[in-house]
Amino acid sequence: MQEGLSARQTKILKDLIDEYIETALPVGSVSLENKYGLGFSPATIRNEMVVLTKLGFLRQPHTSAGRIPTPKAMKFYINQLMEEKRMSVAEEVKAKENIWDSRDDFDELMTSATKSLSQRTGSLSVAAVNRGDVWSYGHSNLFSCPEFFDYQVCKTLFSILEEEEPLQNLFFSDSLDRSPIEILFGEEIGWDFFEPVGIVAARFQIGEKQGAIGVVGPYRLNYASVIPTVRYFGNLIQQLGS
Repeated sequence: MQEGLSARQTKILKDLIDEYIETALPVGSVSLENKYGLGFSPATIRNEMVVLTKLGFLRQPHTSAGRIPTPKAMKFYINQLMEEKRMSVAEEVKAKENIWDSRDDFDELMTSATKSLSQRTGSLSVAAVNRGDVWSYGHSNLFSCPEFFDYQVCKTLFSILEEEEPLQNLFFSDSLDRSPIEILFGEEIGWDFFEPVGIVAARFQIGEKQGAIGVVGPYRLNYASVIPTVRYFGNLIQQLGS
């Protein structure tokens, strides 16, 4: 198996991440077996979770007996285990219709695109270009996620949206791998109180303008649907803005 994991460990890890994405709660062995019917005893699951913790895929919050995935586990999940849920043709057509009338004005195009992406994903949508302009929509969506009940997390995030330099570093830093889709975890970014945050962004280029549009939400974003949706909007902006 990839990452040196057995088939059993991979199955446990995938189901644990699915459960964490759905509930935002640390996941225990008993609840994992009861819900997913893994066919292993809770003791076996618990032992494998200990191994996965030692390997850096899981961690155990000090207040809970359950475990949550680390960025290493989320990357493995996204790259190896997750099946993307692409937008349907009808959904793509509707998204294009929502921003079509704005195609001749770049500012209006970006305003419409961030609004439409936010509404589609139920998350905060943010876009920026390397010349400093920033667009965002859907701030209130954050408050449906328990990760953002902590005002320090919201304060950090909102202050970043108000400043040009952090966003420029986030989307256009030379340290990034420049892949069409960038997935960033707050824990790895290193900003104070940013650990619960996850970001999916797509890059686009229109003439000399380099840009990015993405979704900001909890670390446990529904990546299976968010990634293809963000990718579609990035391609759509590049297509309509050119």
